[in-house]
Amino acid sequence: MLRLLGGAVALACGVAQAIAGSPPPVDDNGGSPMRFEWRREGPADICGSNCRTWISAVGYITADTQREFEAFAKDPGTHGAVLVLDSDGGSVLGTLALGRAIRSLDMVTTIGRTAALPPVGDDRRATLSPNGSCESMCAFLLLAGSRRYVPPQAQVLVHQIWLGKKRKQALESSYSAEELNIVQRDIGRLAQYTIEMGGGVDLLETALRIPPWEPLYRLSADELSRMRLSTVDTLFERDVTGSVAAAPVTTSLATVGHPSAPRNSSAPRN
Repeated sequence: MLRLLGGAVALACGVAQAIAGSPPPVDDNGGSPMRFEWRREGPADICGSNCRTWISAVGYITADTQREFEAFAKDPGTHGAVLVLDSDGGSVLGTLALGRAIRSLDMVTTIGRTAALPPVGDDRRATLSPNGSCESMCAFLLLAGSRRYVPPQAQVLVHQIWLGKKRKQALESSYSAEELNIVQRDIGRLAQYTIEMGGGVDLLETALRIPPWEPLYRLSADELSRMRLSTVDTLFERDVTGSVAAAPVTTSLATVGHPSAPRNSSAPRN
């Protein structure tokens, strides 16, 4: 399965630190297939009635991710919700299917890192930092939001798509005509998707200039704006008084996907 080897963005949304003396927050980890979780801002005594909620999307994208997301999205609260990405990419076709599912729900996409706070009774809270990353096909997943926000601290890293089984030895490998046909076909699908999502075609052109044996290319703030990867200046909406509007409260945390693994996991990605 093809995957795009580049791209990373990170989000910024200042959130309060944990209560003094509590164990440190535990970061969601992206070394496993993408999973989706409702998160609510904390600590509660700091954000009060304006505690925000979001959906964290952490991990790499597989052919099954879109199906798992649609199972998660049966919760009516997902329509118009904020989706926070922290991913190093994954399957091309999986990303296109997932992106279209996200767009159908009129969601807001951004990038960041979610860290769970120690639970207080049944109250489970988290913090959101701007230091997440969006790499490779994640850059195209970011396009799926009806509105998109990339904070200044964020980075989006892009790279060429390549045959997944040969990306680590791209120069040493040989390629059949059928394999080259697969690459050309998926480049066409990416171009069509990029236009469909309202992105700039120069996103795909820039990614295709960076071969897999070179470092990932970080998009500048100007490029993010020009490629329409970032379309709004703030993430969470504000009401007429200027305070942050709280998102709908969820009754529980719902998880779809696989257990987390260390970020440097060597698990194969199809």
